[in-house]
Amino acid sequence: MRLFIQKLVRQRALVIMSVPFLIWLFIFKYVPIWGWTIAFQDYKPALGFWEQTWIGLDHFQFLFGDERFIRVLRNTLAMSSINLIFGFVTAIGLALLLNEIRRVAFKRVVQTVSYLPHFISWVVAASIIQTTLAPDGIINQLLKWLGTVKEGNEILFLGIPEYFWTIFGASSIWKDIGWNTIVYLAAMTTIDPAQYEAAEIDGANRFKRMMYITLPGIKSVIIVLLIMNIGYLLESGFEPQYLLGNGLNVDYSENIDIFVLKYGIAQSNFSLSIAAGMFKTVVSFILLFAANTLAKRMGESRLF
Repeated sequence: MRLFIQKLVRQRALVIMSVPFLIWLFIFKYVPIWGWTIAFQDYKPALGFWEQTWIGLDHFQFLFGDERFIRVLRNTLAMSSINLIFGFVTAIGLALLLNEIRRVAFKRVVQTVSYLPHFISWVVAASIIQTTLAPDGIINQLLKWLGTVKEGNEILFLGIPEYFWTIFGASSIWKDIGWNTIVYLAAMTTIDPAQYEAAEIDGANRFKRMMYITLPGIKSVIIVLLIMNIGYLLESGFEPQYLLGNGLNVDYSENIDIFVLKYGIAQSNFSLSIAAGMFKTVVSFILLFAANTLAKRMGESRLF
């Protein structure tokens, strides 16, 4: 304890700088947790806290007995897994390729082009995607030019439910791949250039240098980001599903957030909304600690 206090005194500037953030964290992240009690009530906005009717776990029993919630839970897990797996692989792959580019001007152009979609709002991005995938869009025009699709038989991509997860995954990768490479490129700059020179002298080609120097050099960053993303496995997003979803693909596009909006908030069933949100938070907390513990036992980098 004495050593801890001495360390705080030595780093008092950093401690003082973190105080506003801690106050914000407490007020906006921890104080609202009392609202979880609404999940155990038949909440009526007009009544006071002590006037509410307590109904225990009824809302949770309804959720796990409702086919719609099971369906949206499946969709949420599927879309989150697509983002987690393909988002990681593509971002790391692009970072490795960018790191190998020696022409600085070309490298900057590629980085800029890949970063730009991240700064486009999902409203604009969804409009671009819908136009591209429309019956008279560029994808159908290309398929007709290749002879795969005949005139009058254009594919309504957003009208085929089974296509939605693929469209969502490709759209998310297109929008965020460049932004996600920033952390990996920054981590690569910390690798000692002498390692590459020694490997080149020993006859290692670029692929082997990537496999045996670059990837091990950013391994700790990859694991930490993987742990953090596992904690958000039930956070598949809201805007892309809401904007690209429609009545034809609703069985595959609707996730937990949209379920909360449609069947909770829109119908003034606030208790059900809190119960669904509470379920997401608890599961995310468990996944985060499980991933961190697994990394610790395997001797890898971890969050805490």
